[in-house]
Amino acid sequence: MGEPQPLVIDPAGRDIHGEATRIRERGPVTLVALPDGVEAWAVSAPDLLKRLLTDPRVSKDPRRHWPRWINGEISPEWPLFTWVAVQNMFTAYGGEHRRLRALVSKAFTARRTAALQPRIEEITKALLDRIDEAGRRGGVVDLREQFCYPLPIQVISELLGLPEEQGAELRAVVDGVFHTSATPEQVKDNYARFYAALGELVALKRRSPGDDLTSELIAARDDEDGTRLGEQELLDTLVLMISAGHETTVNLLDNAIHLLLTHPGQLAHVRAGSASWDDAVEEALRVEAPVASLPLRYAVEDLTMSEIGGPDGVVIRKGEAILAAYAAAGRHPEKYGESAAVFDVTRGDKEHLAFGHGVHFCLGAPLGRLEARIALPALFDRFPGLRLAQETAELEPVDSFISNGHRSLPVHLF
Repeated sequence: MGEPQPLVIDPAGRDIHGEATRIRERGPVTLVALPDGVEAWAVSAPDLLKRLLTDPRVSKDPRRHWPRWINGEISPEWPLFTWVAVQNMFTAYGGEHRRLRALVSKAFTARRTAALQPRIEEITKALLDRIDEAGRRGGVVDLREQFCYPLPIQVISELLGLPEEQGAELRAVVDGVFHTSATPEQVKDNYARFYAALGELVALKRRSPGDDLTSELIAARDDEDGTRLGEQELLDTLVLMISAGHETTVNLLDNAIHLLLTHPGQLAHVRAGSASWDDAVEEALRVEAPVASLPLRYAVEDLTMSEIGGPDGVVIRKGEAILAAYAAAGRHPEKYGESAAVFDVTRGDKEHLAFGHGVHFCLGAPLGRLEARIALPALFDRFPGLRLAQETAELEPVDSFISNGHRSLPVHLF
């Protein structure tokens, strides 16, 4: 019979959860085909995925551990090129990852995140005032466009010290990074525009440093040897912080609002105090992972799955790529039982992998959670009669198999 054919991933992400179900049905780890036929092993079983995410024999550095990259087979036209080409802690391995993460951690501290709370509250209130006015004028409001998008983009822009006039360009290029069915021309154009915008930002902050994350990253030094981020590392760290700090929080807000509006009983639990807003945020992250699948990791040596709790007869060979299937893991019956796909804020086990696991756990997770914990109660308190203006089946997903959210979220406020 031969080996089973890889499951072809839809680059446009038109059925994230249907595809996640098909991945799970093929086993805890299964071969998939990404855009342009690039193959990877999708891992969907939560416990196995956690073990692989912490296994030192799994790397995120294509320059050292992915033969297809080393041999020049991955071109700048590939829709996922930016995800593997960047030189920052996202694609670093071992000691190099520790060095880069330490430098970024010096600038992006827990204290800096906590200090943002009053400003996030101000931005949230201003957006709700604007939405209130728009709703009274026109009836239907697109909450993704007018709330979920502008809140995190404003926060990350101010955190990085980005000039206000660059905000629209920043949003456009970040959208492009997640557009996994883009044409080769669109990929190349977006890549160039992203780095042009970041180059301008770095040049500005070198001339006029401020109390912002970009200035801190430029100044950060390694305690052991005094080194700083290299120029490409600096630009690519900004790529990471902008992309991770923007799109994932947009999707978290979008999905949480949609889930609460389509599950009024769950919203009632939160309003009655029998569940908290934290419960709602964590359950939304579990059942609708903002990043559905995250490329890529690579086997440093042959990995026999049965030796780490995986299926018999499956070996991920040295140099083969691995895809973290977070949407599939978040609804896995192995961990969450028959109700795995059900949004339940009273669920006891809400543990999830939406922010990753291990040394590559998302450094911006506290900021994303903070924004959601401020924005969601403020929205539902301001508009207690909030309801969807379209049926769920009519809502279109974003054009990506990585990013999990809606293109729009139209609502009636009153």
